[in-house]
Amino acid sequence: MSETPRNTLKYCVDGPEDAPVLVIGPSLGTTWHMWDRQIPELSQHWRVFRYDLPGHGGAPAHAAASVAELADRLLATLDGLGVQRFGYAGCSIGGAIGADLALRHPHRVASLALVASSPRFGTADEFRQRGVIVRTNGLEPIARTAPERWFTPGFAAAQPAIVEWAVQMVRTTDPGCYIAACEALAAFDIRGALGRIGVPTLVLVGAEDQVTGPAEARTLVAGIPDARLALVPGASHLAPVEQPAAVSDLLLMHFSTAWQQDTSAAIPVLPTVPGPAKPAVPFAPVAEIAPAAPPPPETSAPTPDDRHEQGVKVRREVLGDAHVDAVNASADGFTEDFQELVTRYAWGEVWSRDGLDRRTRSCITLTALVASGHLEGLAAHTRAALRNGLTPDEIKEVLLQTAVYCGLPAAGAAFAVAQKVIQEETTPPA
Repeated sequence: MSETPRNTLKYCVDGPEDAPVLVIGPSLGTTWHMWDRQIPELSQHWRVFRYDLPGHGGAPAHAAASVAELADRLLATLDGLGVQRFGYAGCSIGGAIGADLALRHPHRVASLALVASSPRFGTADEFRQRGVIVRTNGLEPIARTAPERWFTPGFAAAQPAIVEWAVQMVRTTDPGCYIAACEALAAFDIRGALGRIGVPTLVLVGAEDQVTGPAEARTLVAGIPDARLALVPGASHLAPVEQPAAVSDLLLMHFSTAWQQDTSAAIPVLPTVPGPAKPAVPFAPVAEIAPAAPPPPETSAPTPDDRHEQGVKVRREVLGDAHVDAVNASADGFTEDFQELVTRYAWGEVWSRDGLDRRTRSCITLTALVASGHLEGLAAHTRAALRNGLTPDEIKEVLLQTAVYCGLPAAGAAFAVAQKVIQEETTPPA
């Protein structure tokens, strides 16, 4: 285990010191222990590097804002150990991190396995609402429903100790880091970039996964040029836990055959881990190096098209896809220019400015809507305020302030609107 500065991740290593490095990433709400049953097999061949997400498994609660930031922290950790090239296997958000690395740092990734992963995880609205529920109710509702998301019913009934272990992983996660990871997944979408993943890729999915199932896996395989699909019967989202032998065999086969021998490459050495050393099984997996990504284009002053694109992005992040889709669907030749103005000016310029954070902008917007009597927009902006990080108690304080300065009748009507929205948005799933 390591010291963990803010820009790195907590990690552990297993396997021969002189073996090539295989990095393994966890799912949201789990720890590196979700891979425990793969370690005896994998560590015979590789120096296996596992890490925890921020705030998971006792890792420092330094929340990361995006999948790319998590990937950058992982690279910083590996850089500190002298590891330049590695194989990578990740589950769910761990898979997203691996895909991001393969896209932005293709020369670092030798071979890739995406387990229970997707080019886009559900909808942004789903993950942002999950963040609202955790901010309001803590992680208990998520912990309570984790078994049905992660395991098949038969496994959950037969293995109550493993189910309780899984629930405890969620309960011990830092809520702020969990919410940040939800925001990261809400913004993650690489559907248009799959063709640029240039490393041998295994897409592994449980046949009964209801979270990121076979349909998402087939999307990955169809989009990634050198990808193969492995469907694991009798497994749901946490296939490495539910079907450990099958997953271990598939990973061994993939990483043993996908890497090509390259005697010019130095093999990085990771720190020694206390305990008896395991003998290495002879074979020689070393990376195929993809060409480096081209440098980013020079930035220039935003154009009207840039402001529109930024406005669409921010409007969806704040108000949600469902709201924006409904507005767009109702627009016609008479109103579309107005919606273009709103998107470009309100969302692409004012809401996109750096001078205030989104929490503060939500406070101001709620107050302005009450003061002006425009309660028709209050419901949408109450939802937005929750997604922007305000708690129900903070929204209550904003409305109490409006009662003093905008009048009791206006505040009373606003409380009725906000109360209904808060009940809808913060009630955990049954």
